[in-house]
Amino acid sequence: MVGGLSCADYYIGSPHGGQLFVGGMGFEELLDQVGGFGPFQLRNVALLALPRILLPMNFLLPIFLAAVPAHHCVLPGAPANFSQDMWLEAHLPRESDGTLSSCFRFTYTQALPNTTLRGEGQSRGELQGEPSTVPCPQGWEYDHSEFSSTIATEWDLVCEQKGLNRATSTFFFVGVLVGAVAFGYLSDRFGRRRLLLVAYVSALGMGLATAASVSYIMFVITRTLTGTALAGFTIIVMPLELEWLDVGHRTVAGVLSSTFWTGGVMLLALVGYLIRDWRWLLLAVTLPCVPGIISLWWVPESARWLLTQGRVEEAHRYLLCCARLNGRPVGEDSLSLEALRKVAAAERVVRRPSYLDLLRTPRLRHISLCCMMVWFGVNFSYYGLSLDISGLGLNMYQTQLLFGAVELPAKLLVYLSVRHAGRRLTQAEMLLGAALTLGFRLLVPTDSAFCPEPSPPEKVYWSTALAVTGKGFSEAAFTTVYLFTSELYPTVLRQTGMGLTALVGRLGGSLAPLATLLDGVWLSLPKLTYGGIALLAACTALLLPETRKAQLPETIQDVEGKSLQEEQMPMKQVHD
Repeated sequence: MVGGLSCADYYIGSPHGGQLFVGGMGFEELLDQVGGFGPFQLRNVALLALPRILLPMNFLLPIFLAAVPAHHCVLPGAPANFSQDMWLEAHLPRESDGTLSSCFRFTYTQALPNTTLRGEGQSRGELQGEPSTVPCPQGWEYDHSEFSSTIATEWDLVCEQKGLNRATSTFFFVGVLVGAVAFGYLSDRFGRRRLLLVAYVSALGMGLATAASVSYIMFVITRTLTGTALAGFTIIVMPLELEWLDVGHRTVAGVLSSTFWTGGVMLLALVGYLIRDWRWLLLAVTLPCVPGIISLWWVPESARWLLTQGRVEEAHRYLLCCARLNGRPVGEDSLSLEALRKVAAAERVVRRPSYLDLLRTPRLRHISLCCMMVWFGVNFSYYGLSLDISGLGLNMYQTQLLFGAVELPAKLLVYLSVRHAGRRLTQAEMLLGAALTLGFRLLVPTDSAFCPEPSPPEKVYWSTALAVTGKGFSEAAFTTVYLFTSELYPTVLRQTGMGLTALVGRLGGSLAPLATLLDGVWLSLPKLTYGGIALLAACTALLLPETRKAQLPETIQDVEGKSLQEEQMPMKQVHD
């Protein structure tokens, strides 16, 4: 007996595509019997914490991995009677801002006061004319005081080649984009746990190969494949947690687990500070995959997914394990295998999940199109803010630590907002906040006819405050979108839907680093672009249905049926 009902009363699954039922009970009620929140779920959240920590450490790694230290053209050795500054002055032209050029040198040595320096074959008349410059013919010398090695110093990704340096982030996110599609489909087809193992092993192998790269091409290829592997973490972890949680605890567990991302952001600042060589830094964020692989021994497969696939015995075993760890008095006879086998027979006739299923029916099509726009805006604005850490008056380690610290109050804000205002309004509000802070940064006064020009430190303080606030809002939007999207899609298509929306989101992430090149057109254009896209995504979020206190849909019919009920409710009220 479970809750006063016999084993024969329990039936899970519906041949009509409705929710999973056991003797008229939905899966949510069944989860209440075995425990919808307890030691079993907390252990699950803890075991899945590592992927959440590793994700930001890899996604934001280019801040340190691709850092460009001070550099100048390789010059001949200075004579004994010349200081280093005088020797640089003799060989390097000055830029418009007064600094010595990093990318050019004089074709011959400029004569300094009280010297008679001249290059080979150069007459005194040539020295008196306008000096000509050339790109560094023998490469560059780098300042190694902050970094012993980065990919920029390894392969001279500076000056004319600086676009290749920025492109490494784009290639990485293209890999994440492809991986989101693959892992979304395959995890709905073959299971969450199995594909999480594939993601761990692939990320470990590709990370080690990237650290051993001997050329830029090898680095780009292996880094892109690493992004493909890491996409499995983004697609699988959140649904695998939510599918074991009851309605009342999904929010707190979702926000709690997202704090591990914040921990990863802050940990990256520490690891980047301690390890200044890019190869060892890569190893430091890759090797933790080893304990992650071991931890999968204790990670349960989703019982929801197993039941939709007709794998009753496995679902039965995990449900009993959940009940035992949660201290619920449910014996092996309390869940009838005979009743569950009827579910397996009914569910086997259901088609395999397809991305086309997300667009076939009107309700799912509407949800998918809106989610794609929201995910694009969230990713584009988040990585645009996160990867731009210059001009804030702090070094990169302090900025990264501050950007991580501001995410903690952002999580608390999300927790309070989604519980009271709901998922939809929270998503829109956080994106709007990010857009407004980006807009205000454009209005930080520089030259103003209406008020005295503030001192340079004051400008920096305002810019830093707005950048940190915007980072907090963008992180809050990111936290919300994972929780919100996971609750919108039915179990049979949840991973597929997450894969599609994450694909479009990673497209936004891959374009974010390239958007910085727009500063060549207009200095403020990158910030305007980030803010405009975030504002458009905020408006789109308002078109999505609310999921607060709603049960997770199991099938496509659940989603479409809910839409029909919402349409009929106003008609009934008018009739009454």
